[in-house]
Amino acid sequence: MTLPAPSVPTPDTRARRDRLVGIGLMCLAPIFFAGLDASGKILAREGVDPLLTTFMRYAVNVALVTAMLNPVTRPGVARTRRLPLQVARSLLLFGSTACNFLALRSLQLAETVSIQFAAPLAVALLAGPLLGEWSSRRRLVAIAVGFLGVIVIVRPGLGTMQPALLFCFGNMSCYALYIVATRKLAAYDSSATTIFYSGLAGLLLMSPLLPWIWTAPASPLAWTMLVGVGLFGTAGHWLLVLAHARVPANVLAPFIYTQILWSVLLGFLVFGDVPSGWTLLGSAIIVGSGLALLAQDAAHRRRTV
Repeated sequence: MTLPAPSVPTPDTRARRDRLVGIGLMCLAPIFFAGLDASGKILAREGVDPLLTTFMRYAVNVALVTAMLNPVTRPGVARTRRLPLQVARSLLLFGSTACNFLALRSLQLAETVSIQFAAPLAVALLAGPLLGEWSSRRRLVAIAVGFLGVIVIVRPGLGTMQPALLFCFGNMSCYALYIVATRKLAAYDSSATTIFYSGLAGLLLMSPLLPWIWTAPASPLAWTMLVGVGLFGTAGHWLLVLAHARVPANVLAPFIYTQILWSVLLGFLVFGDVPSGWTLLGSAIIVGSGLALLAQDAAHRRRTV
């Protein structure tokens, strides 16, 4: 009896499989990012200095990245055509992380991540003067609606705005500039070079301060979470890289918003936090405006093809 020949996947089959795998990886990444935020909040409750948490976030990350990407295993990876911009980008990422951990001392996970997701709206505004990518009137309307969602969460002038929200705005601003710098560097350096430099500036900046911020964690949980912030962050970004290697960014972008759902779930299960109706409404407005921007970008690409 003759056995049937094994079927060979067609290009369309492989494309569909890559698309499903890429989307699956993109859905996993926000779980790790939500775990990163939850670990930072646990450490704050354990009395660990947020700056020490930030240091460990980059110490673990740099150790793992350097083990895979270094001038020995990847010759030329440290060679950059825009060193000042690489340093500035790395410092912006450090600033975003530090502000996030400082905010998490007082705020719920859902509040901090919702305001952070306004960063793409800020990028759309900054892309005009910094990248020459000016927004249309419809995009400006979507951006304005998105920032209205931030106002709904913060509700300034109603006696509900906490000082820690300023760290959220610092996080959002640094992250938006970090995205702009990443896009600008794409024209000059490889993605491997940019990844290599990502955590270095933050680590070098924090290392001299370590004697002043170091306090030995008082429990095994705190030690575990200190390592966890680095592992969660590194794993999340690694999954993003794997996902974008398979699927275009415009297809993957909407799935990053699932981080809000995981943040709400972890906030409830770990800390007993229940987001207010205002936070949920503001989050929905921010996500809706972000999706509207993505839809406009997709329509523009179809018209120009």
